[in-house]
Amino acid sequence: MRRRLIQSTLAVVLVVIAVFGVSLVIVETRTITTSAQESVDSEALRLMSIVDSRLLGGEHITSGILSKQISTERYARIEMPGRGNVEIGTRPTGSVIRGVAEGAEGETVTVEERGSSINREVVRTLLIIGAVALLAVVAAVLLAVRQANKLASPLTDLAETAERLGSGDPRPRHKRYAVPELDRVADVLDSSAERIARMLTAERRLAADASHQLRTPLTALSMRLEEITVTDDLDTVREEATIALTQVERLTDVVERLLTNARDPRTGSAVGFDLDEVVKQQIEEWRPAYRSAGRAIVCSGRPEMRAVATPGAVAQVLAALIENSLMHGGGTVALRTRVTGNQAVIEVTDEGPGVPADLGARIFERSISGRNSTGIGLAVARDLAEADGGRLELLQQHPPVFALFLSREAHSRKGLTPPERPVR
Repeated sequence: MRRRLIQSTLAVVLVVIAVFGVSLVIVETRTITTSAQESVDSEALRLMSIVDSRLLGGEHITSGILSKQISTERYARIEMPGRGNVEIGTRPTGSVIRGVAEGAEGETVTVEERGSSINREVVRTLLIIGAVALLAVVAAVLLAVRQANKLASPLTDLAETAERLGSGDPRPRHKRYAVPELDRVADVLDSSAERIARMLTAERRLAADASHQLRTPLTALSMRLEEITVTDDLDTVREEATIALTQVERLTDVVERLLTNARDPRTGSAVGFDLDEVVKQQIEEWRPAYRSAGRAIVCSGRPEMRAVATPGAVAQVLAALIENSLMHGGGTVALRTRVTGNQAVIEVTDEGPGVPADLGARIFERSISGRNSTGIGLAVARDLAEADGGRLELLQQHPPVFALFLSREAHSRKGLTPPERPVR
Protein backbone atom coordinates (compact mmCIF):
# COMPACT_ATOMS: atom_id res chain seq x y z
CA MET A 1 0.00 0.00 0.00
CA ARG A 2 2.84 2.39 0.82
CA ARG A 3 4.37 1.90 -2.62
CA ARG A 4 1.05 2.47 -4.36
CA LEU A 5 0.39 5.68 -2.43
CA ILE A 6 3.88 6.99 -3.18
CA GLN A 7 3.62 6.05 -6.84
CA SER A 8 0.18 7.62 -7.27
CA THR A 9 1.23 10.83 -5.52
CA LEU A 10 4.43 11.03 -7.54
CA ALA A 11 2.50 10.42 -10.78
CA VAL A 12 0.12 13.29 -9.99
CA VAL A 13 3.02 15.63 -9.22
CA LEU A 14 4.86 14.67 -12.41
CA VAL A 15 1.75 15.29 -14.50
CA VAL A 16 1.30 18.71 -12.89
CA ILE A 17 4.98 19.55 -13.45
CA ALA A 18 4.82 18.37 -17.05
CA VAL A 19 1.72 20.43 -17.84
CA PHE A 20 2.70 23.62 -16.06
CA GLY A 21 6.45 23.22 -16.65
CA VAL A 22 6.14 23.00 -20.44
CA SER A 23 3.78 25.97 -20.45
CA LEU A 24 6.20 27.94 -18.27
CA VAL A 25 9.15 27.08 -20.52
CA ILE A 26 7.27 28.29 -23.61
CA VAL A 27 6.19 31.51 -21.92
CA GLU A 28 9.69 32.20 -20.55
CA THR A 29 11.33 31.50 -23.91
CA ARG A 30 9.03 33.94 -25.64
CA THR A 31 9.54 36.50 -22.89
CA ILE A 32 13.35 36.22 -23.17
CA THR A 33 13.28 36.49 -26.98
CA THR A 34 10.95 39.49 -26.87
CA SER A 35 13.00 41.15 -24.15
CA ALA A 36 16.23 40.65 -26.16
CA GLN A 37 14.63 42.05 -29.31
CA GLU A 38 13.29 45.07 -27.42
CA SER A 39 16.73 45.64 -25.92
CA VAL A 40 18.41 45.62 -29.34
CA ASP A 41 15.75 47.94 -30.79
CA SER A 42 16.15 50.29 -27.83
CA GLU A 43 19.92 50.25 -28.34
CA ALA A 44 19.50 51.16 -32.02
CA LEU A 45 17.12 54.05 -31.19
CA ARG A 46 19.44 55.38 -28.49
CA LEU A 47 22.42 55.22 -30.83
CA MET A 48 20.39 56.89 -33.57
CA SER A 49 19.53 59.78 -31.24
CA ILE A 50 23.23 60.28 -30.53
CA VAL A 51 24.11 60.24 -34.22
CA ASP A 52 21.32 62.71 -35.04
CA SER A 53 22.40 65.13 -32.34
CA ARG A 54 26.01 65.08 -33.54
CA LEU A 55 25.04 65.49 -37.17
CA LEU A 56 22.86 68.47 -36.33
CA GLY A 57 25.77 69.99 -34.40
CA GLY A 58 28.12 69.48 -37.33
CA GLU A 59 30.33 67.14 -35.33
CA HIS A 60 32.38 64.37 -36.88
CA ILE A 61 31.19 60.81 -36.20
CA THR A 62 33.76 58.04 -35.70
CA SER A 63 33.71 54.52 -34.23
CA GLY A 64 35.90 55.65 -31.33
CA ILE A 65 33.34 58.23 -30.27
CA LEU A 66 30.37 55.82 -30.43
CA SER A 67 32.11 52.66 -29.07
CA LYS A 68 31.40 53.72 -25.50
CA GLN A 69 27.68 54.10 -26.27
CA ILE A 70 27.08 50.42 -27.11
CA SER A 71 27.58 47.13 -25.27
CA THR A 72 30.80 45.31 -26.11
CA GLU A 73 28.81 42.15 -26.95
CA ARG A 74 26.93 43.92 -29.70
CA TYR A 75 27.77 45.09 -33.21
CA ALA A 76 26.56 48.41 -34.69
CA ARG A 77 26.65 49.79 -38.21
CA ILE A 78 25.83 53.44 -38.99
CA GLU A 79 25.13 54.25 -42.64
CA MET A 80 25.23 57.98 -43.42
CA PRO A 81 24.53 59.02 -47.02
CA GLY A 82 27.42 61.15 -48.36
CA ARG A 83 29.52 60.63 -45.22
CA GLY A 84 30.38 56.95 -45.34
CA ASN A 85 29.67 54.15 -42.94
CA VAL A 86 30.85 53.61 -39.38
CA GLU A 87 31.10 50.13 -37.76
CA ILE A 88 31.47 49.42 -34.07
CA GLY A 89 32.54 46.01 -32.75
CA THR A 90 32.76 42.67 -34.51
CA ARG A 91 29.88 41.58 -36.65
CA PRO A 92 28.39 38.35 -35.33
CA THR A 93 27.85 35.27 -37.48
CA GLY A 94 25.12 32.72 -37.51
CA SER A 95 21.82 33.46 -35.80
CA VAL A 96 21.57 37.11 -34.78
CA ILE A 97 19.08 39.53 -33.25
CA ARG A 98 18.85 42.70 -35.29
CA GLY A 99 17.50 46.13 -34.51
CA VAL A 100 17.26 48.91 -37.13
CA ALA A 101 16.53 52.63 -36.68
CA GLU A 102 16.41 55.43 -39.29
CA GLY A 103 17.30 59.06 -38.62
CA ALA A 104 16.00 62.40 -39.88
CA GLU A 105 19.02 62.93 -42.17
CA GLY A 106 18.53 59.57 -43.90
CA GLU A 107 21.08 57.75 -41.79
CA THR A 108 20.43 54.15 -40.72
CA VAL A 109 21.63 52.50 -37.52
CA THR A 110 21.71 48.68 -37.33
CA VAL A 111 22.49 46.90 -34.05
CA GLU A 112 23.10 43.15 -34.00
CA GLU A 113 23.64 40.64 -31.16
CA ARG A 114 24.44 36.94 -31.24
CA GLY A 115 21.41 34.65 -30.90
CA SER A 116 23.43 32.42 -28.54
CA SER A 117 22.92 34.92 -25.73
CA ILE A 118 19.21 34.21 -25.88
CA ASN A 119 19.94 30.50 -25.84
CA ARG A 120 22.09 30.92 -22.73
CA GLU A 121 19.30 32.80 -21.00
CA VAL A 122 16.77 30.15 -22.00
CA VAL A 123 19.05 27.39 -20.69
CA ARG A 124 19.51 29.27 -17.40
CA THR A 125 15.74 29.61 -17.07
CA LEU A 126 15.26 25.91 -17.83
CA LEU A 127 17.78 25.02 -15.14
CA ILE A 128 15.90 27.12 -12.59
CA ILE A 129 12.57 25.58 -13.58
CA GLY A 130 14.14 22.10 -13.45
CA ALA A 131 15.56 22.76 -9.97
CA VAL A 132 12.17 23.95 -8.74
CA ALA A 133 10.51 20.89 -10.30
CA LEU A 134 13.06 18.60 -8.64
CA LEU A 135 12.39 20.21 -5.26
CA ALA A 136 8.67 19.75 -5.88
CA VAL A 137 9.21 16.07 -6.65
CA VAL A 138 11.34 15.57 -3.52
CA ALA A 139 8.76 17.37 -1.37
CA ALA A 140 5.97 15.31 -2.95
CA VAL A 141 7.85 12.06 -2.25
CA LEU A 142 8.43 13.06 1.39
CA LEU A 143 4.79 14.02 1.84
CA ALA A 144 3.67 10.83 0.10
CA VAL A 145 5.88 8.72 2.38
CA ARG A 146 4.51 10.50 5.44
CA GLN A 147 0.93 10.11 4.28
CA ALA A 148 1.53 6.47 3.35
CA ASN A 149 2.93 5.79 6.81
CA LYS A 150 0.01 7.64 8.39
CA LEU A 151 -2.43 5.40 6.55
CA ALA A 152 -0.49 2.13 6.35
CA SER A 153 0.65 2.00 10.00
CA PRO A 154 -2.92 2.15 11.38
CA LEU A 155 -3.97 -0.56 8.93
CA THR A 156 -1.07 -2.70 10.14
CA ASP A 157 -2.16 -2.11 13.74
CA LEU A 158 -5.75 -3.01 12.89
CA ALA A 159 -4.58 -6.18 11.13
CA GLU A 160 -2.56 -7.13 14.23
CA THR A 161 -5.62 -6.46 16.41
CA ALA A 162 -7.77 -8.69 14.20
CA GLU A 163 -5.08 -11.39 14.31
CA ARG A 164 -4.96 -11.15 18.12
CA LEU A 165 -8.73 -11.55 18.25
CA GLY A 166 -8.48 -14.62 16.04
CA SER A 167 -5.77 -16.12 18.25
CA GLY A 168 -7.93 -15.81 21.38
CA ASP A 169 -6.62 -12.55 22.87
CA PRO A 170 -9.73 -10.36 23.18
CA ARG A 171 -8.17 -7.40 24.96
CA PRO A 172 -9.32 -4.12 23.31
CA ARG A 173 -6.52 -1.71 22.44
CA HIS A 174 -8.51 1.56 22.57
CA LYS A 175 -6.10 3.09 20.04
CA ARG A 176 -7.26 5.75 17.59
CA TYR A 177 -5.58 7.29 14.55
CA ALA A 178 -7.32 10.65 13.90
CA VAL A 179 -8.73 9.22 10.65
CA PRO A 180 -12.54 8.85 10.88
CA GLU A 181 -12.75 5.73 8.71
CA LEU A 182 -9.90 3.96 10.51
CA ASP A 183 -11.25 5.02 13.91
CA ARG A 184 -14.60 3.50 12.95
CA VAL A 185 -12.89 0.19 12.17
CA ALA A 186 -10.99 0.40 15.48
CA ASP A 187 -14.28 1.03 17.34
CA VAL A 188 -15.84 -2.04 15.74
CA LEU A 189 -12.81 -4.21 16.57
CA ASP A 190 -12.77 -3.00 20.18
CA SER A 191 -16.51 -3.69 20.50
CA SER A 192 -15.98 -7.16 19.05
CA ALA A 193 -13.09 -7.74 21.44
CA GLU A 194 -15.26 -6.80 24.41
CA ARG A 195 -18.07 -9.09 23.24
CA ILE A 196 -15.63 -11.96 22.72
CA ALA A 197 -14.11 -11.32 26.14
CA ARG A 198 -17.56 -11.46 27.73
CA MET A 199 -18.34 -14.69 25.88
CA LEU A 200 -15.06 -16.29 26.93
CA THR A 201 -15.59 -15.15 30.50
CA ALA A 202 -19.10 -16.61 30.49
CA GLU A 203 -17.81 -19.91 29.08
CA ARG A 204 -14.99 -20.14 31.62
CA ARG A 205 -17.42 -19.20 34.38
CA LEU A 206 -19.89 -21.83 33.22
CA ALA A 207 -17.16 -24.47 33.17
CA ALA A 208 -15.96 -23.52 36.66
CA ASP A 209 -19.50 -23.34 38.05
CA ALA A 210 -20.47 -26.67 36.50
CA SER A 211 -17.32 -28.33 37.80
CA HIS A 212 -17.93 -27.00 41.30
CA GLN A 213 -21.67 -27.65 41.45
CA LEU A 214 -21.50 -31.17 39.98
CA ARG A 215 -18.49 -32.40 41.93
CA THR A 216 -20.27 -33.34 45.16
CA PRO A 217 -23.51 -34.73 43.59
CA LEU A 218 -21.50 -36.88 41.21
CA THR A 219 -19.44 -38.21 44.11
CA ALA A 220 -22.63 -39.11 46.00
CA LEU A 221 -24.09 -40.70 42.87
CA SER A 222 -20.99 -42.79 42.30
CA MET A 223 -21.11 -44.00 45.92
CA ARG A 224 -24.73 -45.16 45.50
CA LEU A 225 -23.85 -46.93 42.27
CA GLU A 226 -21.01 -48.67 44.07
CA GLU A 227 -23.45 -49.80 46.74
CA ILE A 228 -25.67 -51.25 44.02
CA THR A 229 -22.77 -53.21 42.55
CA VAL A 230 -21.80 -54.83 45.87
CA THR A 231 -25.28 -55.83 47.15
CA ASP A 232 -27.44 -58.79 46.19
CA ASP A 233 -30.58 -57.50 47.93
CA LEU A 234 -33.11 -56.52 45.24
CA ASP A 235 -34.97 -54.20 47.59
CA THR A 236 -31.72 -52.34 48.38
CA VAL A 237 -30.88 -52.19 44.67
CA ARG A 238 -34.32 -50.72 43.87
CA GLU A 239 -34.05 -48.20 46.68
CA GLU A 240 -30.56 -47.08 45.74
CA ALA A 241 -31.47 -46.98 42.03
CA THR A 242 -34.50 -44.81 42.80
CA ILE A 243 -32.38 -42.42 44.83
CA ALA A 244 -29.73 -42.41 42.07
CA LEU A 245 -32.36 -41.55 39.43
CA THR A 246 -33.59 -38.72 41.62
CA GLN A 247 -30.04 -37.40 41.91
CA VAL A 248 -29.62 -37.64 38.12
CA GLU A 249 -32.77 -35.54 37.66
CA ARG A 250 -31.40 -32.96 40.08
CA LEU A 251 -28.07 -32.94 38.23
CA THR A 252 -29.95 -32.34 34.98
CA ASP A 253 -31.78 -29.46 36.62
CA VAL A 254 -28.47 -28.05 37.88
CA VAL A 255 -26.96 -28.13 34.40
CA GLU A 256 -30.02 -26.46 32.88
CA ARG A 257 -29.98 -23.81 35.60
CA LEU A 258 -26.28 -23.08 35.00
CA LEU A 259 -26.82 -22.84 31.25
CA THR A 260 -29.74 -20.49 31.78
CA ASN A 261 -27.69 -18.27 34.06
CA ALA A 262 -24.83 -18.26 31.56
CA ARG A 263 -27.14 -17.00 28.80
CA ASP A 264 -29.11 -14.52 30.90
CA PRO A 265 -28.71 -14.40 34.69
CA ARG A 266 -32.02 -12.53 34.99
CA THR A 267 -34.03 -15.39 33.52
CA GLY A 268 -35.68 -17.57 36.14
CA SER A 269 -38.14 -20.47 36.15
CA ALA A 270 -39.74 -19.88 39.53
CA VAL A 271 -42.70 -22.03 40.60
CA GLY A 272 -44.48 -22.67 43.86
CA PHE A 273 -43.02 -25.62 45.78
CA ASP A 274 -42.87 -27.19 49.22
CA LEU A 275 -39.82 -25.80 50.98
CA ASP A 276 -39.79 -28.62 53.54
CA GLU A 277 -39.24 -31.21 50.81
CA VAL A 278 -36.12 -29.45 49.53
CA VAL A 279 -34.71 -29.03 53.05
CA LYS A 280 -35.42 -32.67 53.89
CA GLN A 281 -33.83 -33.90 50.68
CA GLN A 282 -30.65 -31.91 51.32
CA ILE A 283 -30.35 -33.13 54.89
CA GLU A 284 -30.71 -36.75 53.76
CA GLU A 285 -28.05 -36.31 51.07
CA TRP A 286 -25.52 -34.62 53.34
CA ARG A 287 -26.12 -36.61 56.56
CA PRO A 288 -23.75 -39.46 55.53
CA ALA A 289 -20.95 -36.97 54.84
CA TYR A 290 -21.47 -35.27 58.19
CA ARG A 291 -21.68 -38.62 59.97
CA SER A 292 -18.34 -39.58 58.40
CA ALA A 293 -16.84 -36.32 59.71
CA GLY A 294 -18.23 -37.00 63.20
CA ARG A 295 -20.65 -34.12 62.99
CA ALA A 296 -24.44 -33.71 62.84
CA ILE A 297 -26.88 -31.79 60.64
CA VAL A 298 -30.34 -30.87 61.96
CA CYS A 299 -33.32 -28.75 60.92
CA SER A 300 -36.01 -26.79 62.78
CA GLY A 301 -38.41 -23.91 62.27
CA ARG A 302 -41.76 -23.33 60.57
CA PRO A 303 -43.16 -26.38 58.78
CA GLU A 304 -45.39 -26.53 55.72
CA MET A 305 -43.98 -23.41 54.08
CA ARG A 306 -44.28 -22.92 50.34
CA ALA A 307 -42.01 -20.59 48.40
CA VAL A 308 -41.83 -19.30 44.84
CA ALA A 309 -38.49 -20.17 43.20
CA THR A 310 -36.78 -22.88 41.18
CA PRO A 311 -36.60 -25.98 43.42
CA GLY A 312 -33.39 -27.21 41.85
CA ALA A 313 -31.74 -23.80 42.27
CA VAL A 314 -32.83 -23.61 45.92
CA ALA A 315 -31.42 -27.10 46.48
CA GLN A 316 -28.10 -26.01 44.98
CA VAL A 317 -27.99 -22.91 47.17
CA LEU A 318 -28.60 -25.01 50.30
CA ALA A 319 -26.06 -27.58 49.11
CA ALA A 320 -23.46 -24.83 48.73
CA LEU A 321 -24.16 -23.50 52.24
CA ILE A 322 -24.11 -27.00 53.77
CA GLU A 323 -20.89 -27.89 51.97
CA ASN A 324 -19.35 -24.58 53.06
CA SER A 325 -20.19 -25.41 56.69
CA LEU A 326 -18.74 -28.92 56.27
CA MET A 327 -15.46 -27.59 54.88
CA HIS A 328 -14.95 -24.39 56.88
CA GLY A 329 -17.26 -24.70 59.92
CA GLY A 330 -17.44 -26.94 62.93
CA GLY A 331 -19.85 -28.71 65.24
CA THR A 332 -23.50 -29.20 64.43
CA VAL A 333 -24.97 -27.56 61.33
CA ALA A 334 -28.52 -26.29 61.76
CA LEU A 335 -31.06 -25.38 59.07
CA ARG A 336 -33.90 -23.23 60.37
CA THR A 337 -36.93 -22.05 58.40
CA ARG A 338 -38.84 -18.95 59.41
CA VAL A 339 -41.12 -16.26 58.03
CA THR A 340 -40.44 -12.53 57.81
CA GLY A 341 -43.14 -10.42 56.17
CA ASN A 342 -44.01 -11.98 52.82
CA GLN A 343 -40.74 -13.89 52.60
CA ALA A 344 -39.67 -17.37 53.55
CA VAL A 345 -36.21 -17.55 55.08
CA ILE A 346 -33.87 -20.52 55.44
CA GLU A 347 -30.96 -19.96 57.81
CA VAL A 348 -27.85 -22.15 57.82
CA THR A 349 -25.53 -21.90 60.81
CA ASP A 350 -22.82 -23.95 62.50
CA GLU A 351 -20.65 -23.88 65.62
CA GLY A 352 -17.37 -23.11 63.84
CA PRO A 353 -15.05 -20.08 64.13
CA GLY A 354 -17.12 -18.07 61.69
CA VAL A 355 -16.21 -15.77 58.83
CA PRO A 356 -13.01 -13.69 59.21
CA ALA A 357 -13.63 -9.98 59.62
CA ASP A 358 -11.68 -9.08 56.48
CA LEU A 359 -13.83 -11.42 54.35
CA GLY A 360 -17.26 -10.48 55.68
CA ALA A 361 -18.09 -7.91 53.02
CA ARG A 362 -16.49 -9.96 50.20
CA ILE A 363 -17.59 -13.46 51.10
CA PHE A 364 -19.85 -13.75 48.03
CA GLU A 365 -17.22 -12.58 45.53
CA ARG A 366 -15.66 -15.11 43.22
CA SER A 367 -12.25 -16.51 44.18
CA ILE A 368 -12.69 -15.21 47.74
CA SER A 369 -12.16 -17.96 50.32
CA GLY A 370 -10.92 -18.20 53.86
CA ARG A 371 -9.09 -21.44 53.10
CA ASN A 372 -7.61 -23.26 50.14
CA SER A 373 -10.85 -23.65 48.20
CA THR A 374 -12.07 -22.36 44.86
CA GLY A 375 -14.20 -19.55 46.28
CA ILE A 376 -16.88 -20.31 43.68
CA GLY A 377 -19.62 -22.01 45.72
CA LEU A 378 -21.06 -18.99 47.54
CA ALA A 379 -20.82 -16.81 44.42
CA VAL A 380 -22.76 -19.36 42.38
CA ALA A 381 -25.28 -19.74 45.21
CA ARG A 382 -25.87 -15.98 45.29
CA ASP A 383 -26.38 -15.90 41.49
CA LEU A 384 -28.85 -18.78 41.65
CA ALA A 385 -30.81 -17.07 44.42
CA GLU A 386 -30.96 -13.73 42.60
CA ALA A 387 -32.04 -15.38 39.32
CA ASP A 388 -35.37 -16.31 41.00
CA GLY A 389 -35.82 -12.94 42.70
CA GLY A 390 -34.43 -14.05 46.06
CA ARG A 391 -31.28 -13.07 47.86
CA LEU A 392 -28.53 -14.69 49.89
CA GLU A 393 -27.02 -12.79 52.81
CA LEU A 394 -24.52 -13.26 55.62
CA LEU A 395 -26.51 -12.18 58.67
CA GLN A 396 -23.84 -12.91 61.28
CA GLN A 397 -20.13 -13.65 61.15
CA HIS A 398 -19.54 -15.21 64.62
CA PRO A 399 -21.05 -17.78 64.64
CA PRO A 400 -21.76 -17.73 60.92
CA VAL A 401 -25.42 -17.35 59.89
CA PHE A 402 -26.27 -17.44 56.19
CA ALA A 403 -29.86 -16.67 55.19
CA LEU A 404 -31.68 -17.43 51.94
CA PHE A 405 -34.68 -15.13 51.39
CA LEU A 406 -37.42 -16.37 49.01
CA SER A 407 -40.86 -15.07 48.10
CA ARG A 408 -43.69 -16.96 49.80
CA GLU A 409 -46.47 -18.43 47.71
CA ALA A 410 -49.65 -16.32 48.02
CA HIS A 411 -52.03 -18.97 49.42
CA SER A 412 -49.43 -20.13 51.93
CA ARG A 413 -49.86 -16.84 53.80
CA LYS A 414 -53.58 -17.40 54.42
CA GLY A 415 -54.82 -18.78 57.68
CA LEU A 416 -52.86 -19.51 60.84
CA THR A 417 -49.14 -20.00 60.71
CA PRO A 418 -48.21 -23.53 61.88
CA PRO A 419 -46.09 -23.76 65.00
CA GLU A 420 -42.37 -24.22 64.65
CA ARG A 421 -41.13 -27.77 64.36
CA PRO A 422 -38.59 -29.06 66.89
CA VAL A 423 -34.98 -29.58 66.07
CA ARG A 424 -34.41 -32.99 64.51
